[in-house]
Order: sequence, then structure tokens, then C-alpha cells
Amino acid sequence: MAGVVIVGAGQAAASAAAKLRALGYAEPITIIGEEPLAPYQRPPLSKAYLLGQMPIDRLLLRSPEFWAEQQVELRLGTAVTAIDRAAKEVRLAGTRLPYSQLILATGAVPHRLPAAIGGALAGVHVVRNLADVDGMAPALRAGARLVVVGGGYIGLEAAAVARKLGLEVVLVEAAPRILGRVASAETADAIRSMHLAHGVEIIEGIGISRLWGDTSVRGVELSDGRNLPADLVIVGIGVAPATALAQAAGLAIDNGIAVDAEGRTADPAIWAAGDCASFPMGSGGLRLESVGNAIDMAECVAGNILGAATAYVPRPWFWSDQYDAKLQIAGLNTGYDQVITRQAEGYSVWYYRGKTLLAVDALNDARAYMVGKRLIEAGRSPDAARVADPLTDLKALL
Repeated sequence: MAGVVIVGAGQAAASAAAKLRALGYAEPITIIGEEPLAPYQRPPLSKAYLLGQMPIDRLLLRSPEFWAEQQVELRLGTAVTAIDRAAKEVRLAGTRLPYSQLILATGAVPHRLPAAIGGALAGVHVVRNLADVDGMAPALRAGARLVVVGGGYIGLEAAAVARKLGLEVVLVEAAPRILGRVASAETADAIRSMHLAHGVEIIEGIGISRLWGDTSVRGVELSDGRNLPADLVIVGIGVAPATALAQAAGLAIDNGIAVDAEGRTADPAIWAAGDCASFPMGSGGLRLESVGNAIDMAECVAGNILGAATAYVPRPWFWSDQYDAKLQIAGLNTGYDQVITRQAEGYSVWYYRGKTLLAVDALNDARAYMVGKRLIEAGRSPDAARVADPLTDLKALL
């Protein structure tokens, strides 16, 4: 009996399998993952886990007993080498596994610096999976010199953890400012000020020429000729959807594995969910890299495999923990033309396009996040002047 095969063993895979069982699916379910560990949370890797505040067993999304009780087979430490669409099989090393429905939850892979400029030197790290974090942890010792390449959320979180551990930290962002692709200048200013107050040196608008060292990295040469000494380097310059398997199988790729509104690829027996999937939104496709999207889209796909025929409607939310601050984000700010800032219980940034509220960044302001998220999901847009007024009771906007 073929059943559902899920390629990838992250949040989307775990959510799809659990939802299939919750909806009464009784056929075999197999999750195939390249890592040796059962599905686990990734966000704490660069925060609580790296700080030693979260043991490995608390990373697990579900207990071993759950998978056994739900009769979900985990094939871990196993790579899928190809998809045979005609035979409806996935190829593993030395064997094949049939499927009636296939879910691709392959996630994303981090961009790395080219080997030609020193990206392959020992001591150069990315932050994506458990092995990445375990590999860098011994070098994160007080007094060590860290250079972080990239001023997005991953780089900023790594910088915050390193400062908490007592490292000297320089963060280099080639773009004119940190968070240039994902947040307003107002949010970036607040985050930058926080890092500067914690002793991080931030260099913006300057690129990397090369990393230097014999076998291990010893320094970073900037495009303006400056040299930064480094005992280790963390590269946080974004990720790319893991589409190689789907592309080799002839499936359409559009900044991710292209799916329809229900999460199905052009092959009616193959679906995709999570970081790797690009779904219809507006006049084009959208790909979201977040825990919320992985859960919601995977559960939608599970329902549609069982015939629900439900279009996936994202409810984007994100978060970032840095030092003792929590940044919570609701909505997508794409296309904003006005930014409203609010200083009340905490600090929040509200993004508008015309009079339409698109997104909210809330820094240490859970109420602004909660109210903004509910307004956005309800399609309601409060008057910007009322939002900006610190005397306005945000709950009244609901």
C-alpha cells in the first residue's frame, strides 16, 4: 500500500503528517529526512539552543511516542535522489518507495560565500540546521572575534547571541542599511540602536572582498580595503528554496516549487508546502519563509489531499528574539507607501499602502502585534492618525 510520502523532515512535514492523521487518514505515512534527528524546531537554534538554554530534546516538535502512536514512519539520515513520476516512486539509496500522494517539504538552503573568496575556509559558518549550530558552538567563547556577514534577521540574531556570550562582534551589511529588504528604516533604526547599545559594531554599505587565512579564517577584507580580524565568521545572506529534486522531476519552478491555490503542483499526485513552495498571490507567486506558513500551508495541503479543495490563504506572522527584546511582525509590508510609528507600551511601526493597513512591526509591544494582526486578518484599516496617537487605546480599534 503506497500511502503519502513526505520528503523533508521539518515543520511543514511534521504538520502535514499530524494533520492527515487528525483528519482520519488511515493509509501509510512516511517522512523522509536527510538529517538524523526527528522533526525539530529551527528558530531556537540561533537563539535559545545556541545560548545553551534549550536542550536538544526540547527542540523536537513531537515525541518519539507520538510518531509511533500515529503510525508515521520516519526514515531519517536518508536522502531522496530522484522522483519517478511515471512509476509514482521516490528513489532512495539502493531502494525505491511508492507513493499515492507525494508532499515536497524540502525547505530552503542557505546562501554561502564563494570558495574563491574564502567561503570554504574552516571557521566560516551558516545557521540553518542543528549540525550548523553544533559546528560553530565550540568557537563561540568569550573574547573571540566574530564577523557576521549580512544584516538580516539571522545575522542580527547571531550577533545578539554572540554578544551575550562575550564575543567581540562586527556585523557587515553590503546594502545601505540593515534589514533593507524586509523592514522599514524606522524598524531598522530601532534594531540598530539596540545592537550598538550592546557593543556590536555595525558597518553598512560596504561589501566583502575576501576572507583570508591559511586553512582557517583569520580575517575579513572589506571592499574599501579595511581588514577585520576574525576567529570565526557567520554568514547570514539569505536562503534559496530547495527545488533541485522537483526541477529534476520536471516540475515548474518559480522562486520555489510552483503550486496552485490548493498547494498542488502540475502533477496531480505531487504537492509542496513550506519554505520551498511558491503559491499564487495577487498577480504572481509568493513564497514565505516562516514557521506559521509552514504549519498553515502543510495543514491546508493535508486537507486537500483528502478532498477539501480549500485555497490556501496565508496569515503571515514572524518573530525575532534579540537580547531581551522581541520583535513580532504581522502581515506583509510589500508595496507600502506610508509608515506610522507609535511609541506607547512599546514601539511599533505600521505599514500602509494608501489607507490600507498592510503590516505591523512590534518591538516589545505584544498589544500592538495582537491588535495589528487581528485587523489585518479581518481586512480592516484604522485611521493612521489614531494609530500614531499614544493615547489611543489600540483595543478600541478592533
